[in-house]
Amino acid sequence: MHRVVPAILVAMFVIAVASASQRPVIEVYKSATCGCCGKWVEHLRQHGFSVQTTDVQNLSEIKAKYNVPGQLGSCHTGIVQGYVIEGHVPATDVLRLLQERPKVVGIAVPGMPMGSPGMEGPRAEAYEVVSFDQTSQVKVFSSHRP
Repeated sequence: MHRVVPAILVAMFVIAVASASQRPVIEVYKSATCGCCGKWVEHLRQHGFSVQTTDVQNLSEIKAKYNVPGQLGSCHTGIVQGYVIEGHVPATDVLRLLQERPKVVGIAVPGMPMGSPGMEGPRAEAYEVVSFDQTSQVKVFSSHRP
């Protein structure tokens, strides 16, 4: 029995490390001069994601390429496992999206709400993460309150 417990603990640790290392890579398109984009990337990394960034001159082209509705635009666009992640979406919502795999193009936090990941500051405001599909139909995916 005394040998079994350490073996079980080692096995659990190996599984946990393997699961964390299997988090998908998120490709993030952003402006080189945007500080909040860098903070959002760090938020994702702190939650175990591997992030590759590409600085672009014209984010509008990226948003058009990935069918991001104009009203949902923000300062950066991410792509992960075929889904679009637009704006300051919390890592927990990205994980939920990847677990549930709904039939949507992606999820977004429109604009740049204070208190969202990468937009931390002295005040925070309520905001919603929305999903959007090929027809630009938008639905609330999650709500966040300060």
